[in-house]
Amino acid sequence: MRQQRRHRRTFNEPGHAHALTFSCYQRYRFLEVERTRYWLASAIDAARAKLEFHPWAYVFMPEHVHLLVFPCRRQYDLAEIAKAIKSPVAKRAIRYLEEHAPVWIPKITRRRGRKTERLFWQSGGGYDRNLIEPATLLATIEYIHMNPVRRRLVNFAC
Repeated sequence: MRQQRRHRRTFNEPGHAHALTFSCYQRYRFLEVERTRYWLASAIDAARAKLEFHPWAYVFMPEHVHLLVFPCRRQYDLAEIAKAIKSPVAKRAIRYLEEHAPVWIPKITRRRGRKTERLFWQSGGGYDRNLIEPATLLATIEYIHMNPVRRRLVNFAC
């Protein structure tokens, strides 16, 4: 018997912030490269302007992203926000790999039935947590900003 896939549930509630995490396909370290981080920062900025949200905190790790956003609109779709961030990065990165590093193409290609896909981001919606309590928001911001310190990617001295 085939198991039903679970999908992440999103709750688009006015006044809520959202802690998002999304990972690169197969946890490849695509975000180690400055070019790719620039594309991601540009995509966040373009999505912010178009879909009206505030990025309150973020960190780009080598293979994943943590992002805390606060939608400004009363009615919003977090899936639309995530897509507006992730899709342009994936398209640019895959195009770049096709032209400059074709050895990567088989690594990011998979077949699903008759369909062949190239993936930059891990499938699924990633992680989304609604936040409203000030203490939880502050703890989440600290978690996001300390992520590279915990991984020893940066030094932190008080």
